[in-house]
Amino acid sequence: MAGRLVLSSAHVVGRTAVRVEVFQPGGVHTWGGTVVWCGTPGGRDDAALVLLDDDPHWQTPTGAARWGRLVTERSGTGCETWGLPDVAQQSGAAVEAVQLQGRMNPGSGFVGNRHVMDLLQHAPQWWQDGTSPWGGLSGAAVFCDRLLVGVVASDRAHSGHGQLNVVPAYVLHHNPGFRAALAEHGAGEAGLEAVEFQHLAEPAAAPARRAGLSSPTALLQVGRQTVPFHGRVELLEQLHRWCALDGFGAWLLHGPGGQGKTRLAHHLAGLLAADGWAVLWPGAGVDDVRLREVRDAAKPLLVVLDYAENRTTQLTALVEAAADHPGTTPLKVLLLARTASDWWAQARTASSLVEEYLDHTPSVPLDPLEDDPDQRPGAYRTAARALAAALPSVQGLTGHDWHTAADTLPVPRLDSDGYANVLTLHMAALADLLDTAAATDLTGAGGELTEGVEDRLLGHERRYWKQSAAAHGLTPHLSLGTLEAALAAAHLVGAADPDQADRTLRRLPALADQTRDRRDAITAWIASLYPATGSDLPWGVLQPDRLAERHVGRVLDNDPALAERLLDGADDAQTTQLLTVYSRAAAHPVFRGRLDAYLTGLCTGHQGIAAQIVTTAVQIDNPAPLINALDTITTDPNTPLDTLTALFRAMPRLTQRLAHSAVQLSQAITSCYRKLAEADPDAYLPYLAYFTNHLSVRLGDVGRREEALVAIEEAVRISRSLAEANPNVHLFDLAISLANLSMQLGEVGRHEEALPVGQDAVVYYRRLAAVDADSYLHWLARSLDTLSARYADVGRREEALAAIEEAVRIRRSLAEANPDAHLPYLAASLSLLSSRLAEVGRCEEGLAAIEEAVRIDRSLVEANPDGHLPHLAKALNNLSNRLAEVGLAEESLTVLQESTAYFRTLADADPEDHVPHLAKTLNNLASRLGEVGRREEGLAAIQEAVRIRRSLAEANPERFKGHLRESLNVAAWLESLPQ
Repeated sequence: MAGRLVLSSAHVVGRTAVRVEVFQPGGVHTWGGTVVWCGTPGGRDDAALVLLDDDPHWQTPTGAARWGRLVTERSGTGCETWGLPDVAQQSGAAVEAVQLQGRMNPGSGFVGNRHVMDLLQHAPQWWQDGTSPWGGLSGAAVFCDRLLVGVVASDRAHSGHGQLNVVPAYVLHHNPGFRAALAEHGAGEAGLEAVEFQHLAEPAAAPARRAGLSSPTALLQVGRQTVPFHGRVELLEQLHRWCALDGFGAWLLHGPGGQGKTRLAHHLAGLLAADGWAVLWPGAGVDDVRLREVRDAAKPLLVVLDYAENRTTQLTALVEAAADHPGTTPLKVLLLARTASDWWAQARTASSLVEEYLDHTPSVPLDPLEDDPDQRPGAYRTAARALAAALPSVQGLTGHDWHTAADTLPVPRLDSDGYANVLTLHMAALADLLDTAAATDLTGAGGELTEGVEDRLLGHERRYWKQSAAAHGLTPHLSLGTLEAALAAAHLVGAADPDQADRTLRRLPALADQTRDRRDAITAWIASLYPATGSDLPWGVLQPDRLAERHVGRVLDNDPALAERLLDGADDAQTTQLLTVYSRAAAHPVFRGRLDAYLTGLCTGHQGIAAQIVTTAVQIDNPAPLINALDTITTDPNTPLDTLTALFRAMPRLTQRLAHSAVQLSQAITSCYRKLAEADPDAYLPYLAYFTNHLSVRLGDVGRREEALVAIEEAVRISRSLAEANPNVHLFDLAISLANLSMQLGEVGRHEEALPVGQDAVVYYRRLAAVDADSYLHWLARSLDTLSARYADVGRREEALAAIEEAVRIRRSLAEANPDAHLPYLAASLSLLSSRLAEVGRCEEGLAAIEEAVRIDRSLVEANPDGHLPHLAKALNNLSNRLAEVGLAEESLTVLQESTAYFRTLADADPEDHVPHLAKTLNNLASRLGEVGRREEGLAAIQEAVRIRRSLAEANPERFKGHLRESLNVAAWLESLPQ
């Protein structure tokens, strides 16, 4: 099974703790062993595990057996087993083996929780009454392709020796003692893989050579589970409850590399195996059509999509599979990603079906595992001992006393924040252990800055690179520096097949003039160090990711031109991988920003990949170099309009991360079309109107209201002239521009001017909706929202209420037909309705309206915090007002404190847009605190609001002077209250 663990049958060994003898057919050695777990002889769990005595003649398996279960109702799944049945034995001859092939049908034996193996061979002739030709086969493992699905128990009665009873793997995994024995003796926290979906799964790491692992860093690979799992109790309970829900569900778990996302998913899969769940880790190269086969799952199935930010098309395919899934059994998709930024907003809205299925998907950040510095020494020691137990499996490291080294290692200083990351802690323990064998003076050097741990491990890794290169005949013909550059290229851009691998290596100057055979030898060398996980890929990658990133970063730091050469001729997949890996490498503090500058320069010099820069920037956790490149490209007057347009198409509509870049892009495009319209107005004025309107929206997104107003006024002038000339074509554009102008006028306090503009917009939208309701009702509702606000601004409250009531009626009907598209807008209209109702004294109805809006916004934020948190924060502020108006002061205060916390988060990320809202919320919070007698806390809140509003008023007195006066009045009122 793994290590010295051997599978057998309970009725063969009898009971736990019994001593047994183990032999291999055709071999000369025997081994003693002890039964460490035993099921019920003849029962449903008729199987056993034997731990062999330590013996140098025992050939340790290269990896743990992989367990599986049937998850569909497809008939005729192929299977096979090897064993020593009586029918194959002859008196006086050596014990002989038989390999049997068969088929399994999920419905056969399911009541008794047994598998039935229908043998493909003709039943043997057998003359010994009361016995079976298959006697002696008990305990044989049954495989479906690469997955172990059960253990042979007996000849099936009344089958004429044509069928075998098999104890299913899912029955064994239901037993806690069985799972504990596997984990204790080196078989890992095994989950059950989906048998029928093996062809969709990420291939397991290629088996290491029997002599052992070539590199100690392989022990850090998450799939090896070298260090025992611990912690995450509350999160695992939440995930268990989620899995227990019927039908489809998705969950996004995000956090930095090395935080433990993938390990947590492996552990969860192992725990779910106890309840009969199977797990599927789809391969990155699996196409969408094949992935939709998941719809056939008839047993509980967990699909884990690692690096989900780079696999959004697969997520769409899984949702489409879920739509065809009957829903009678759980089908869950666990997404693992480094961030939950703009990529998630885009992935969730890829189609209306995806929006529907991912609407309530939780997005949960994974906190650091070792956050408590006081607990880190114990975790360090545990990791060191676990790694020490595994280090003898590494080539060349069998002679060192690793156990003593682990026990005597001085615990380094671990108070640096970097050690809160579990992978950093494990890397430090491994580096310290390796230092003891290297006879260096670095023992216990884990107290150095955490950024040095990766370099120490790479130092040990180079030893294996050098040894292996010599064994492959690459040195001394090629320098180690050249080979390290080849490794960096492999990690930086990858390759889909041997030919692409050769083209990639040929871009390196030192290898360009080498023969194809020599470059193929380098490919083989890389593959020997890091085997591919798929049969078609030429090589794998150094794990964990942070080591590969550090190596790539070191090489790029010494030779920035390497990326330039690799990008020349790279396909889309290689380009995206280069941008992703480069940005992650640049984030390592050790490079002190140098790689950021190199990456920005690389991107600005290759404007043809501009759209990929946008796509990557919204996915990665270090977007600054790419954002700087985007800003450089958009502000360069020589950037072609086609490049700017490609960026415009790639730019997401809802984005905080790229909001300011979107402004600069819109400004650049508008400038281009203004010049074109001057030369040919008939052809280009419509484009100028469109992009000027869009510029106004983007400026408003970042709080630049005055500039937004100037832009939309120009858009209205152009659209009005076009609509007068050709209303059938341009009336809609004019209506959009007028609605936007009304909103922008209101934002800067020009309410009397804003109202008639908003009325005009509604008139035009009514005309359009009367002709085509499906296309224009949504726009009519938007214009009514704006018109209601404009009526309220000038004190015409009944008309304001009538306008928003009509908008809500329209929004509600649209949301009933398409909730994913229209619920956010319904929530916004309900929030406005709440305010309008309160203004006319209908406070109870206003409270009901805002409570409905908050419920909707909370569900939207759970699915997409980046896009919807600002709306929830504003709605909570409104809810606080309604609660106070009906006398629920304490409830009002609680809600307002939640809103304030959200606005602080938003203001930290984007001060220009959200600091004014934070000041408004603090102002309201101060008033609520004063009303409930908490004067001192109220003063603290209002003092912060005054500081913010004073600063805003100094920069923009026309807009913020009145707000400052409001806060000063609240401050004076609080000062007047008794202490």
